[in-house]
Amino acid sequence: MNRETIELACIVLGALALLMQSAILLAIYVGVSKGTKKMQEEIEDIRSSVMPVMKDTRELVDSARELFVRLSPKVESTVTDVSEVTRSLRAQTTDVEVSLDEILEKVRKQAGRIDSMITGTLDAVDRAGAFVTETVSKPVRQLSGLLAGMKAVIESLSSSNSKYHEPSIHDDKDMFV
Repeated sequence: MNRETIELACIVLGALALLMQSAILLAIYVGVSKGTKKMQEEIEDIRSSVMPVMKDTRELVDSARELFVRLSPKVESTVTDVSEVTRSLRAQTTDVEVSLDEILEKVRKQAGRIDSMITGTLDAVDRAGAFVTETVSKPVRQLSGLLAGMKAVIESLSSSNSKYHEPSIHDDKDMFV
């Protein structure tokens, strides 16, 4: 994995975190909106049924206020918790990015070490191969030369036995040493 891929992965993680935050906030909004609509519907029902009896209306309005009073801190604490989760996710994303950078640096160092080790090993194998080739080929050449000499001696001895003739004396006037 190269740095661009890791950066892209971090960006995707950040985007997913932001998307998750948006989804949570949307869910909270929808929940609060539904709760509010439901509360408004209940208040309207209460008003329509309580109009004839004013005394009962006061009690119902007071209970509705109490419900809002009880729900408000819960909604505020939920929003606060979501905000804290978002901050935590951002901090963790930063920590992950730092860790990934450290890991990438270590991987680069190890790759460099492995490359130099393999290069050194291949150089040593190449030198050893050259040494072995030189060590083996030199005696083979010598043995080949020795065998060729022996063959020539044997051929000359076998051919001279069958057709021995005296060397003819040539005119030595052209030969000057």
